[in-house]
Amino acid sequence: MAQMPKRPNRPAPYADLTNLIDAAGGCAPNSRAEIAAATAAVVVEVGRREHAEVGAGDRARFVALADRVGIDTLADLWRDADPVSLPGALWALYLLRQWCHTNPDEVTRLWRAGEALAGADAVVAGVADYADVVAVRRVADAVLGGAYQGDFAVALERAAALFRVVAAGRRELAPSGERGDGERELANRNERVATDLAAAASRWRAGTLN
Repeated sequence: MAQMPKRPNRPAPYADLTNLIDAAGGCAPNSRAEIAAATAAVVVEVGRREHAEVGAGDRARFVALADRVGIDTLADLWRDADPVSLPGALWALYLLRQWCHTNPDEVTRLWRAGEALAGADAVVAGVADYADVVAVRRVADAVLGGAYQGDFAVALERAAALFRVVAAGRRELAPSGERGDGERELANRNERVATDLAAAASRWRAGTLN
């Protein structure tokens, strides 16, 4: 995945998440791991409950969480979590959406190059037949939105599939020899994220994703 763009301003860090934890009557976790787990659990619980009660409008509020609190705030909370954990999986979903919204041309280029090489994953990810920047942004929102509607594991599996297609595209487009080593390493990282997301999906279905 491309490097995360820096944000010039950091809007109200932690404000929304703190309010969510307070409203849910949560404890006051001490360690970074406890904070990551607590915030992730509350975001998923409240987001899924409010979507069930209120509908798609509230789901959109949680999809756009990074837009409101800042992607760097979510990074502080979740980036260092075990990738096969609830905060680690949420971080991957939000970072995927951020990437698709801020670098849609790059994602589209990689998707088109990898789609034919990873056809089954392309179907699971659910991008339109001819991907363009609008389709890429739309599917990123839909994948993250799936975390708050329906089967959370399916959202993780769709994200994993998208990462696999992108990885295939990176390898296809990478220059031969040493010039392409950087892209191939990024492809390996994309595949590792996909593997972690698939493992997280399995744990969610087993009721052991924390």
